[in-house]
Amino acid sequence: MEKKGNKYMNPYLAGLLLGLVLLASFYLTGRGLGASGAMKSVVVSGVSAVNKDYAESSHYYSKYISDDKKPMKSWLVLEVFGVLVGGFISGAFSGRLKFKIEKSPKITNKKRIRLAIIGGALFGFGSQLGRGCTSGAALTGMATLSIAGYVVMMAIFGTAFALAYFFRKNWI
Repeated sequence: MEKKGNKYMNPYLAGLLLGLVLLASFYLTGRGLGASGAMKSVVVSGVSAVNKDYAESSHYYSKYISDDKKPMKSWLVLEVFGVLVGGFISGAFSGRLKFKIEKSPKITNKKRIRLAIIGGALFGFGSQLGRGCTSGAALTGMATLSIAGYVVMMAIFGTAFALAYFFRKNWI
């Protein structure tokens, strides 16, 4: 039996709250949600801190650096910071705040971490190719009735369904 403090939120309530957060985001900032742009801002700021001349002369990095644009003051960086803090607070209040590697008993911690890093890198690369992550391209795109948002969501879930057969042995 599951402990009372370890219950997860009702998924329908969580979905409703996420929709309200998305609506508030549109209303307050004029933008939807997204996360991959925050990582780009962190990378641009890091490159600029290490070698400002290179960042300013680079075709890619210079688009994000100017006197009026400060990458680390981007709405997306504040959003992702809020998600991290909110997740920490939620875990603390629900009694689930602990260091733990979720995995099947059939694989080692090292293999699980390696698969997570590879999966995260591939998803990050895909988000740059698709010009947004699931939050930006799919969730926000679908909320604005963008065809691209629906296509991205179908591609994400379609690929996951197609590849699940090959990777399920790592979970079952």
